[in-house]
Amino acid sequence: MAGTGVFAELVDGDGVFKYYSSGEWKKSSSGKSVPIINPTTRQPHFKVQACTQEEVNKLIEEAKTAQKSWAKTPLWKRAELLHKAAALLKEHKVPIAECLVKEIAKPAKDAATEAVRSGDLVSYCAEEGVRVLGEGKFMVSDSFPGNERTKYCLTAKIPLGVILAIPPFNYPVNLAVSKIAPALIAGNSIVLKPPTQGAVAALHMVHCFHLAGFPKGLISCVTGRGSEIGDFLTMHPMVNCISFTGGDTGIAISKKAGMIPLQMELGGKDACIILDDADLDLAAANIVKGGFSYSGQRCTAVKVVLVMESVANALVEKVKAKVAKLTVGLPEDDSDITPVVTESSANFIEGLVVDAKQKGATFCQEYRREGNLIWPLLLDNVRPDMRIAWEEPFGPVLPVIRITSVEEGIHHCNASNFGLQGCVFTRDISKAILISDAMETGTVQINSAPARGPDHFPFQGLKDSGIGSQGITNSINMMTKIKTTVINLPTPSYTMG
Repeated sequence: MAGTGVFAELVDGDGVFKYYSSGEWKKSSSGKSVPIINPTTRQPHFKVQACTQEEVNKLIEEAKTAQKSWAKTPLWKRAELLHKAAALLKEHKVPIAECLVKEIAKPAKDAATEAVRSGDLVSYCAEEGVRVLGEGKFMVSDSFPGNERTKYCLTAKIPLGVILAIPPFNYPVNLAVSKIAPALIAGNSIVLKPPTQGAVAALHMVHCFHLAGFPKGLISCVTGRGSEIGDFLTMHPMVNCISFTGGDTGIAISKKAGMIPLQMELGGKDACIILDDADLDLAAANIVKGGFSYSGQRCTAVKVVLVMESVANALVEKVKAKVAKLTVGLPEDDSDITPVVTESSANFIEGLVVDAKQKGATFCQEYRREGNLIWPLLLDNVRPDMRIAWEEPFGPVLPVIRITSVEEGIHHCNASNFGLQGCVFTRDISKAILISDAMETGTVQINSAPARGPDHFPFQGLKDSGIGSQGITNSINMMTKIKTTVINLPTPSYTMG
């Protein structure tokens, strides 16, 4: 159970989960807490500390100090501790998964998978970091015109300092460790600000790093209201890098952060283009998996289907048949469709549905909602004047737009302000490559739904979908900078010369 056994010290006497600083679990001096609403019951299930700006400032100062010592820790030792944390994440997957079920209504099986996947990510990062950071570069001056070999240049990757990590609600553990592990192996310290929904799962994850034996002050986890500590965190002068995954908030952060590296993934409107020669059974299976898994609450979910008119009727029928088989209900029961994370999210999704209905979209199923639970809905004959054609629902509602040419599909994809991922289904690999090149997205999947991962693959977005690139190796590189040392020789020196 959450907050019991080895996790008992996370909870204070009033049942409020503590924040993590200086290698200890602490109560906030504010005396206040933030409730976490269970999406299924719509009632408070957990509470976390409402930390103050003073507490945030103190833990960032401690992170700055701890990082200086950590940077002197051998790579093999950093990797050793990360491997310990990875093993602990897997060992304690049950309580972590329970938190994910109660906080964000993630189906039980998927919740357990997230914990295990996170452990695998941390282990892989430890191994990759030893390789990536264990190699430098040697350059000589005479490779540039007009120079003799009088200078030797040695380059190495050094840590940035304090990394602020802000993961989203839908993967509060996996997308937290995807920031934490690269930061730590690279010699940085980490300050984690988890999402409110998913905070307790993140706190359990942080405790696994605590049990692994990382130095005090190196890892901190602060909870509280974004309105009170959000700007204070992102604009703090001792923060040297921000890694953020979420929505429009990231744009505001990027405008305020100043001259520090940013790694941001801010959502998408991932288009799925279906050509007339596509394997429609394969396409339909991927559309349902890509559009409705975790109730569509994924940045890489299929958000709009752009299908050639000649095969549209057949495709829609195949998708409808598969949607009818999706189970709807409680996350504890491993239902395919579970409640969306908040009532405000459900209301937003309903607004898109109402707009589509008023403007004449074809409803392939009856729209049904109970609280935060929305039944899966396929909308056919969607037009560009409908909100659902452009806005990201982050829910189990999927629009289908019928197109008469490939160019029309590419134009719709590229007209979006998002550019995270897209996919194309065709039996002609030449067409697939040409369409992939034309799509303004960070990744294009050929004959498969959009997906983040495996976790070592590059993951990035164009336009409003983000800044920089993720994936284990890219994240390690992004959380370092280049340091050069130049050796100047009194006379030119050539090997064997």
